[in-house]
Order: sequence, then structure tokens, then C-alpha cells
Amino acid sequence: MTEPRQTALHDEHERLGASFTDFGGWDMPLRYGSELAEHRAVRGAAGLFDLSHMGEIRVSGAGAAAFLNAALVGNLAVIAVGRAKYSLICDADGGIIDDLITYRLAEDEFLVVPNAGNAQTVLAEFQQRSAGFEVAIADETAATSLIAVQGPRSVEILHALVPEEQRALVSDMKYYSAAEADVAGVRVLLARTGYTGEDGFELYAPNDRAAELWNALLAAGEPHGLIPAGLAARDSLRLEAGMPLYGNELSREVTPFEAGLGPVVSFKKEDDFVGRAALEGRRDAGSARVLVGLSGSGRRAGRPGYAVLSGGETVGVVTSGQPSPTLGHPIALAYVDAALAEPGTALDIDLRGKAEPFEVVTLPFYHRAN
Repeated sequence: MTEPRQTALHDEHERLGASFTDFGGWDMPLRYGSELAEHRAVRGAAGLFDLSHMGEIRVSGAGAAAFLNAALVGNLAVIAVGRAKYSLICDADGGIIDDLITYRLAEDEFLVVPNAGNAQTVLAEFQQRSAGFEVAIADETAATSLIAVQGPRSVEILHALVPEEQRALVSDMKYYSAAEADVAGVRVLLARTGYTGEDGFELYAPNDRAAELWNALLAAGEPHGLIPAGLAARDSLRLEAGMPLYGNELSREVTPFEAGLGPVVSFKKEDDFVGRAALEGRRDAGSARVLVGLSGSGRRAGRPGYAVLSGGETVGVVTSGQPSPTLGHPIALAYVDAALAEPGTALDIDLRGKAEPFEVVTLPFYHRAN
């Protein structure tokens, strides 16, 4: 059995007393103390995450934009330099291989960030799909660390670490934008993106500067209430924000339309792309089951794999679920029969033999204040 990989920050996590879990083939911090405290820190102040398990694939060359338009379902060619786009890579049948973010760094240069467990799969698909395009594909995952500062105090924390002339860059940066910056003396790609439902930034840096950057962010953030946060808090935060997780809500057995990601697919672009014909057929045929949010009024939460019921009959399955630390009641994401997907629909979750009432609600569950 292969040992999970360690990020460049593994020693720092050990010093902070983290407990670890294997996630996507990486040994990642699950929590440092209380996952509830880590969750609340991100909602109220800030949390610091090691996301170095994510993949980084650089796509460059005169044909880079055209290649990405053929490889992904979105229209990547229209992204302005310095902006980012959420997209999907699908197979020929329309199933989702991965969801990913693409940053346009220059007219002919992009950085694609797939999920940890899918990074090598996406890389192999890119290499196969690049035939005939003037493009170079470089896997930079092993050399790159990714640190995220998430929460309402993120701007203040970064202001303490960037040169004075870059403070406006930080505060004025739009959501889903990226630019080079100097943070604590480390040259990074700074992106205003995240997976928590809060304002925040993600910092891409070389491995040999990662520990230095991590510790500088911890020190600068401490007066603002920042604490390190692990994958447990990241999961509860993204669930409150209604964001899908690959392996739970997304898979090769699911199309973008079932997952509520139909708008991500660009049929307006002229380029053919892998899965286009199948997705056009699925769009026109409709979906038998769709992803919905479920909100409960009791104390018990549904968990992945639990059946969703209507009138005692199984009509769906929970993909993610737990008590919401922010909202104070159970929430879940689930695939249910399309006829039962209207907000306000009363359904039950089978909690080990007991039907617990839930209601379909509009996503996301949580909206940040500003």
C-alpha cells in the first residue's frame, strides 16, 4: 500500500498538534484542536488552510486557449488576463471527471487547478486531448504549495504582509481574479478565490518558501483572530456554502445538469469539446434526479448514503450532510427525483430506520454578510 504524500508544510502541522487524514492520496491536517472553533474562526475572523494537495497544471502556447476550450466544457478563451473561471472536464458521455478552476496568467498561459485525487487523471486527459494543438502542458503540483487565508479579516491580514504599494491590489482585487504579489517577502500568485463561502485569498508559492509564508501569515493573523484550520472545517464550511465536493456530489456518473452546474457548460462557444454531443442530448432530455439542499429542524443529521424518502418511498440519496455550526440545524445535499426538487417540498431522511423531516431549500444554505 502506497504511503500518502506529505506537503511541504507537514512539519508545521505536526508542530501545531494537527491530527491527520489521508485525502486524495495526501496526508492532510484534519483538525488542529476543535473543528467547531476552526469553522467559527473562518466565519468570524479568519482561518489558515494548507491546500497543497491540490493539483497545478500550467498550460501555455499559442494554442492554449483553443485547447482548453476543447478540453473543458466552459469558454476559457474569453477569460481576461488576470481573471479565473470555474469549469468542468467531462468524459465523452458527459460524466464529470473533475471540477476545477482555471486562471489566465497571460494571453497564451493558464494555470489549471484540479482536485487532489483527480490531478493525475486530469493531467493524463490533457495530454491525450492536446494532440493537434500548439500547446505545452506542465505538471507543477510537486513543486507548488497552496495556502488559503479565508474569512472576513483576510484583507487586513494580507495588508500587514504586502508592501504598501500593493495594499490597493489586495483590497481592490475582484472575486475570481489573480495577480502576482509579494507576501512576507515571498513572490506568490495571489488569487481571490476560496471554498468556504467567505471572502479570502489563495496563495500559490514554491515549496521552499511555503513554511516561511505559512508562519508569517499565522503571526500576522493572530491579532485578527486567525487560527489554522483543517479539512474538517473546510468540509463544513463548503457545505454551508452549497459547494459540491468531488466524490460526493460530483462523479463520472453525474452530468453537469443533474449537479446544478448546467450554466457552467458553454454551448455558445463554437469549439467542439469532449462530451458536447452527449451533454446537448442530456440538456434537451432533462434529468430524472437533481441535486438539492435539504434543511432539517431537528438535531439529527443525514450522512452520505442515507436514503431520502417521500411518503415512505425512497426518492433520493444524501451526498453530504451534517449539523451546520453557523445555522444551528442539520443541512444536507442530496440527489432527489426532479419532481420533488422545488424549494419548500417536504421530504424525510432515513436516519437508521427513523424518518426525520427535512425541507428542500434554495442553495446556498449560508450567505456572508457583505
